[in-house]
Amino acid sequence: MRTVTVTGRGSARVVPDSAVVRVAAVERAAGVAEAFAAVSASVDRIGDVARRHTEPRRISSQGISVWPWHDHDGTARGFEARHGLLVGCADLTAAGALLAELSAEVGDALRLDGVSLEVSDQEAAHGQAREAAFADARVRAAQLAALSHATLGTVQEVVEAGPRAVEAGAAHEVAVASARLEPGETSIGAGVTVTFELL
Repeated sequence: MRTVTVTGRGSARVVPDSAVVRVAAVERAAGVAEAFAAVSASVDRIGDVARRHTEPRRISSQGISVWPWHDHDGTARGFEARHGLLVGCADLTAAGALLAELSAEVGDALRLDGVSLEVSDQEAAHGQAREAAFADARVRAAQLAALSHATLGTVQEVVEAGPRAVEAGAAHEVAVASARLEPGETSIGAGVTVTFELL
């Protein structure tokens, strides 16, 4: 039996509807204990604000560190403590309100490390992307069959590629210029390798 094997790719455009906010509290003090106590107090404020905009289970620590702090001349000035957190928000409105309230209540101790916009339910988009990928594979196979003076027969094998989160991912970074988040569009990708019989 003669066969032809091709790989098709497809994608589906979707609008992100949720967000993950990465923030940190940073504090400086003369001693380790003072710096750690200050950053812990700031993290408590971040947690209080975050729980007003999302579920507690969607708030997680992502790293705690304390290290010597030096000024621009290299002179030791004390210690700097940092505690990072991830805060997941079910919708963009909640994420925008969270950012606005954090900046007001935490103040200069707050560091915004980034915001990722995500698609909460990707199944429908994955299905559309697979359909597009299979159609692309059939078109490629038909062209190769014609070049071989043959026609396509039945499908012998289909193998799906690993998950492709878009040309840029199912999540993408946004710059935050204000508390309003604009979702834009992103793309969910899929790939399938198909073997057809040649007649």
